[in-house]
Amino acid sequence: MAEEKIEEEKKSGKNPMMVILIVLVVILLLAIGGIVYFLNEKGIFSDKPINSTSVQTTEKKVNIEKEEVGETFQAKIDSLVLNITDVKGRAKLMKLSFTMKSNEPTIEALVEANKAEMVDSVIRQVSARTSEELLTVGGKAMLKEEMIDEANNILNDATDGNEDIKKNMILDIFFTSFVIK
Repeated sequence: MAEEKIEEEKKSGKNPMMVILIVLVVILLLAIGGIVYFLNEKGIFSDKPINSTSVQTTEKKVNIEKEEVGETFQAKIDSLVLNITDVKGRAKLMKLSFTMKSNEPTIEALVEANKAEMVDSVIRQVSARTSEELLTVGGKAMLKEEMIDEANNILNDATDGNEDIKKNMILDIFFTSFVIK
């Protein structure tokens, strides 16, 4: 009789190790989910800034810049097809178009007159990087800053004797096409 009860308990009872294992797996999955959520919202995969004060100061700088600039003008450079390499040295093609924002009303004519120098400058800057570097947000930002500096240098040299034309007239560059294949 005692043997029958033990056999019934073994058949109907659950293995306590299996229950503990299931509970541990559920806890582990919840922990991994929490970590992924945290990294996406606040961590390294987030597009949001870490501290909100940097956002506020950036917004203030933009507003001040808009007030000082007043009216803006644009000049476009379209459809540059460039050769670049990846980390392994394989050749790739890049199609790049961009618009330059300026406070100078004659910017279109100035860019057209100095287009060869400006395109050469862009080719040199793009060729100095790998495709992987250019595909990152930081790589694009660095390229943009260097393009602004170089464009301002070219246009400042071209208008050196003319006092009516402002120096450092390129305020920003906007990529309108940025494709790497």
